[in-house]
Amino acid sequence: MSEILSSLRSLMASHSPPLDALVVPSEDYHQSEYVSARDKRREFVSGFTGSAGLALITKNEARLWTDGRYFLQAIQQLSDEWTLMRMGEDPLVEVWMSDNLSEGANIGVDPWCVSVDTANKWGKAFAKKSQNLIPTTTDLVDEVWKSRPPSEMNPVIVHPLEFAGRSVSDKLTDLRAKLKQESARGLVIAALDEVAWLYNIRGTDVAYCPVVHAFAIITTDSAFLYVDKKKVSNEMSEYFKGLGVEVKEYTHVISDVALLASKQLFSSFSSKIEDMEIDSDQTDRLWVDPASCCYALYSKLDADKVLLQPSPLSLPKALKVVNNEYSLQKNPVELEGLKKAHVRDGAAVVQYLVWLDNQMQELYGASGYFMEAEANKKKPTSETSKLTEVTVSDKLESLRAAKEHFRGLSFPTISSVGSNAAIIHYSPEPEACAEMDPDKIYLCDSGAQYLDGTTDITRTVHFGKPSAHEKDCYTAVLKGHVALGNARFPKGTNGYTLDILARAPLWKFGLDYRHGTGHGVGSYLFVHEGPHQVSFRPSARNVPLQATMTVTDEPGYYEDGNFGIRLENVLVVNDAETEFNFGDKGYLQFEHITWAPYQVKLIDLKQLTREEIDWLNTYHLKCKDILAPFLNQAEMEWLKKATEPLTALESFICCLILQFLNNLSHLFSCFVIHHSLHREADALDGCSVWVSVGLIEKT
Repeated sequence: MSEILSSLRSLMASHSPPLDALVVPSEDYHQSEYVSARDKRREFVSGFTGSAGLALITKNEARLWTDGRYFLQAIQQLSDEWTLMRMGEDPLVEVWMSDNLSEGANIGVDPWCVSVDTANKWGKAFAKKSQNLIPTTTDLVDEVWKSRPPSEMNPVIVHPLEFAGRSVSDKLTDLRAKLKQESARGLVIAALDEVAWLYNIRGTDVAYCPVVHAFAIITTDSAFLYVDKKKVSNEMSEYFKGLGVEVKEYTHVISDVALLASKQLFSSFSSKIEDMEIDSDQTDRLWVDPASCCYALYSKLDADKVLLQPSPLSLPKALKVVNNEYSLQKNPVELEGLKKAHVRDGAAVVQYLVWLDNQMQELYGASGYFMEAEANKKKPTSETSKLTEVTVSDKLESLRAAKEHFRGLSFPTISSVGSNAAIIHYSPEPEACAEMDPDKIYLCDSGAQYLDGTTDITRTVHFGKPSAHEKDCYTAVLKGHVALGNARFPKGTNGYTLDILARAPLWKFGLDYRHGTGHGVGSYLFVHEGPHQVSFRPSARNVPLQATMTVTDEPGYYEDGNFGIRLENVLVVNDAETEFNFGDKGYLQFEHITWAPYQVKLIDLKQLTREEIDWLNTYHLKCKDILAPFLNQAEMEWLKKATEPLTALESFICCLILQFLNNLSHLFSCFVIHHSLHREADALDGCSVWVSVGLIEKT
């Protein structure tokens, strides 16, 4: 890292103008959360591999900002040359730069890798000390990165209508209607999932994300796609030609944005698209999403003629059923596809748990998924039979790969044992991962990409004897998970408001977690999809939840150096039938579409209410019935046992037994104390024992 930082500082000094600081964001040219190998510039300069963060290099310092999901990971991965800045605890990066860099300082950044929102925010912060945000003409990191991976050359493919549910022409019609409504004559689309969704295309340019590196421009009478043409086959060329979409080279987007601004951008296919009537008072505005459009493209536009607001594609993509003023066409295809994908995925997860349960008992002498006892410390007889975080996650992937429509994982599997589970987004490496341990908690957060949907599920299990503290923590997480999933709320409610439901059971014990509670999930797209979320972050206030949206329900608790717990299901937002309808708002509720059991032996039943037990029984019954067609006899027997009904009576009996044991323990303790005193003083009579333990009154 020293050589990299030294080389960058030399380039900063020789830059015109010289740079006092260099910002290296995590994002690519499309402001993506997950980026391709050649775009992992921040990882290259810092060594930190998390998906979120920002590096700042000054003349004599190197600092990295990241959020609460990655604090522990960053501590482990950053060298002594770096200082970790904890988002939410330490000053914001723009505040730190403004306060700590000199007046008139020049701060460089690649304008392709920073959003309009971020650039404008920094510009305001820098103004008080006349500091300058300098767009570099080249990315300085790329000049230092001699072994930078080559560009991906993967083909663009069609996402069939049987999975997409809506045609490109329908989507374009709705989009142009939205442009007219907002008095805009064009839209620049930078977000990779929006380009893929609009044109019903997919690709493999980014690991775990079925997208293509591409931009799009849509006007009232034309449509463009900017992509490396080597990725476009003759068949795909005919596909785009039939849609009236002109395909241009990826690198031409910046010059075409300038042409768009000057009204000089024309398409050879525009005559094939029915012209939309433009009102005489139509303004000359161009629509740009400030969160996903890079500053490099925005700088080619006249700022006074730009409509800066969220993309008109963001919400329609998140809604799995179309029903708006421009389109009354029902489209349940994506929603039904998601549900089917989650059923197949749930079957794979259950098959994995069955296999892992058997392996842990056979190789490690574990008591297993159902029994609660210490392991007998048995060890695998050979290195090849040893189970590690990586080898078991590979098994899970193989089980998923056997399912219909499987196309890959939706993110790197978080397969974590013991203290590694406390690293919220832990990513095991074959050479350095932990061996499975029957006496420690195991957390597995995983998902897959299927042609008909994207999945994301987390289960936490223990194959030995969990401690009382681990049970308490698991139960609190489960109670929060159930509380959010069972919520009913008026239309217009956002995820910021609902987030507290998942945290309240943890707060009762003074516990919490440093990540959001829920994110949207795409339809064979990104596993993290906006614009909505359930979170403590203020951005969760921006978009209310709406019927047919998907959102995860994933509270957790993480104890550094010991263990981590998380439970996650994907939910669908549905209309709710309520007895009353205060304010005529209408109400919403959630539907679980993820299917895998919760481990009962990790639950402290006495802490559950009757309603929570009823919910758990109902969910487990559905889980058993829904997954049955996909499991063999042995797997089904295991699932039947894992989903056996719990009753309120069982919970009550557990309470009585625990109370009896506590009383017995108290009685024994008092007897021991009394016996000790009796040996020192013979004054006590025969009844004094009973007086001392409070079973008879002292007279």
